[in-house]
Amino acid sequence: MQEFLFFFETMPIWMKAFWIFLCIAVFWLLENSFSLFKLGYKKWKHASTNLILLAFVMIINAVFGVLLTLVFIWLESSNFGLLQLFESPVWVKLLISILALDLIAQYTTHYILHKVKWMWRLHMVHHSDKNVDVTSGTRHHPLDFIFRELMALGAVVLLGMPVSFYFFYRIITIVFTYFNHSNMALPLWIDKGLSYIIVSPNMHKFHHHYQLPWTDSNYGNMLSIWDRMFGTFMYGDPKEIQYGLDISDHIDDENIITQLKIPFDKTVQSKK
Repeated sequence: MQEFLFFFETMPIWMKAFWIFLCIAVFWLLENSFSLFKLGYKKWKHASTNLILLAFVMIINAVFGVLLTLVFIWLESSNFGLLQLFESPVWVKLLISILALDLIAQYTTHYILHKVKWMWRLHMVHHSDKNVDVTSGTRHHPLDFIFRELMALGAVVLLGMPVSFYFFYRIITIVFTYFNHSNMALPLWIDKGLSYIIVSPNMHKFHHHYQLPWTDSNYGNMLSIWDRMFGTFMYGDPKEIQYGLDISDHIDDENIITQLKIPFDKTVQSKK
């Protein structure tokens, strides 16, 4: 187990980047072959906007990597964190860490981005996408992503988890991010069945519906238990889904400058 986790601790940056683009490529091919919706758009043009935002995300991630290194050095020398308060097998502490990261760095963070007005303006960039596909998983305003990284860092410090736990979780969550956003059709019984445990593609698509209250539901990224536990779960008829935001039909969702300006553009109104 330790050797397996050590691989993620020492995983080079190029391999992490390769993993991101491999996941995008796999789900890109699957959604082309098994599409949930026939989206009337130029796929590569749409992807270019989202991939530019991915470039910002990767730069921010690299900067936070330096900060994380310093944090992990401090945690190792100080024995700080909840995981240091008890003895248990490595797999138990790994499972606790994954659950905590998914709850704090994903569900709670996402919930805050929807409920705090000025943060919602950052997150509107993600929801302004009118053609959700695999590349939409990369679509985050840089300031939105910085907040996500800070919340993840807080979870790491709170638990005092080893660096390998954190990187292992990041590798898993990348798969779920692109799986959930891909325009891929699963048989309804499979998708609905998966949604009892994990966030399935349809489950996350309801979150991207253009109108409330659907937009304010299904905040999870990997596990669906948090939405079920806290009453934010919903599952309806996929045929009723319409992407985008009801207050942003006038916004050019494929213009990168427009997207970066949304949080600060007073002409872009929000109902929240």
